[in-house]
Amino acid sequence: MALSHRIRIIGGVWRSRQIQVLDQQDLRPSSDRVRETLFNWLGPDLSGLKAIDVFAGSGALGFEAASRSVDAVVLIENDKRTYNQLLRQYQLLNSYPICGEVKILHGDGIAYLQDAIDQSVQLIFLDPPFSQPELLIRAVHEAGRVCHDQGRGGIYIECPNAFDLTKLEGLLPNWTPIKSMETAQVKAVLFRRSSS
Repeated sequence: MALSHRIRIIGGVWRSRQIQVLDQQDLRPSSDRVRETLFNWLGPDLSGLKAIDVFAGSGALGFEAASRSVDAVVLIENDKRTYNQLLRQYQLLNSYPICGEVKILHGDGIAYLQDAIDQSVQLIFLDPPFSQPELLIRAVHEAGRVCHDQGRGGIYIECPNAFDLTKLEGLLPNWTPIKSMETAQVKAVLFRRSSS
C-alpha cells in the first residue's frame, strides 16, 4: 500500500494528530490553509451539529469536524482501499476518544444524500474528485434539501478554481455564499440558508 504523506488535524481534541494519506489518483486532501480557513468560518466549537462528509477521501474534513465536537459525523467513501484506510486512521485517532459519534461508511455519498431526510443535518462537506465535476452538481442538488444549517453550519464546497460557482448558486436558490476563498488550484465556499 503506497502512503504518500501525512496531514495534520488543525484544532480541537485531536489537534496536531496526523492522518496518513494513500497515494491514489483523485485523492486530494484539503490543504492545511484551506481547512484552517474553513474552520475559522465555522468556529472552534461545533457541538450540537450533525455533519456529513460526502466524499470523505483522506477524512481530513470529517475528522476535523469530529475533533471540534460535532454531535455526529458520517464519512462516506466509495473506494474500498480509501475506505479501509479511513477505518485504520480513525482507530488510531480514537485512541484519544472524542464525545461525538463518528460513522465511516463504504458506499456512494450521493445515494446517501438521496436517502437522507429533509433538513436532517446542519453541516455538509462536498469535496469530490476534481476530475468528476458532475458529482459536485448532483451532490449540491441533494445537499440543499438535506441541510438546515441553523445559522451555524452550512454547505461547504471545494472545487477547482476554474469551476463556475454560479452553476451551484442556481442549484441552491435558498442559500447564499457567505464566505469564499481561492488558492492557486482551489475555490472554497461556504453557503448558508437565506430563507426557509
